Amino acid sequence: MYMNLKICSMNKINLTGCGTALITPFKDGEVDYEAFAALVDRQVEAGIDFLVPLGTTGETPCLEDDERIKVLQVAKEHSGGLPVVVGGGTNSLQHTIRSMKMLEPYGVDAFLIVVPYYNKPTQEGQYQYFKAVAESTDKPIVLYNVPGRTGANMTAETALRLAEIDNIVAIKEASGNREQIMQILKGAPEGFQVLSGNDDDTLWMMQNGGAGIISVASNVAPALLAEFTDAIRDGQMDKAEEMNARLIPLFNNCFVESNPIPAKAALAAMGLIRNELRLPLVPSQQSTYDLMVETIKQIGLL
Repeated sequence: MYMNLKICSMNKINLTGCGTALITPFKDGEVDYEAFAALVDRQVEAGIDFLVPLGTTGETPCLEDDERIKVLQVAKEHSGGLPVVVGGGTNSLQHTIRSMKMLEPYGVDAFLIVVPYYNKPTQEGQYQYFKAVAESTDKPIVLYNVPGRTGANMTAETALRLAEIDNIVAIKEASGNREQIMQILKGAPEGFQVLSGNDDDTLWMMQNGGAGIISVASNVAPALLAEFTDAIRDGQMDKAEEMNARLIPLFNNCFVESNPIPAKAALAAMGLIRNELRLPLVPSQQSTYDLMVETIKQIGLL
């Protein structure tokens, strides 16, 4: 009965392949919407499958409400019809619902909602929070588990319990705990999509039934990431293994400093944005900038 509900649901959304957790470019302290539009165009032209603005990589905690709306509008206008999955989570139920209601009219196809950070909710607290979030909207909800940033892990049991709610349709799993992720993959109901939140787990997760990746590295190399995930989906495992080996330095080096610092350094080196962030984040150390230059040279982007 439940599976039929998932298949027939109006909330169904296809999030297979590679989605990009978009950076937010700045220029002289302001959001550089022109550069952002060009970045989205580059993603679409490269064959990326869906777009994820206003997440961690987008420095969303440092954006004002009007900036968040405009970023979403630009992403939607330049999306080429690709699904737009919008970060809307906070560590307060009221603030999260208010944020979602504010953004919903501007082109949201689904919401990416992070496990509440700092206040370290129990598993029952997480369940009740996400249940209330899901009940507040008819949009699809993607759970986001990233305990390294939030301080609280969502267990496989809680994720699978939440997967029974009709408009909770996917999880971005960035715990790095493969045993936990395998539990979700094995227990997920039909139609519930499990996405990697770590670029370096993409191959393993998709080989074991994962739907795809919400990627940081695809900001830098969207065409390569699209080709990589396409190869996995098509069963071209020799090609996928070769591309994974080629891309691992990029995957790893995007996190030698706090995300999105290295990715922004790479994009600045490519002349696509200014190397500018908002406090408390600051531009990369020179050693990181040099490392990213070498990394993108190795994969033929510079």
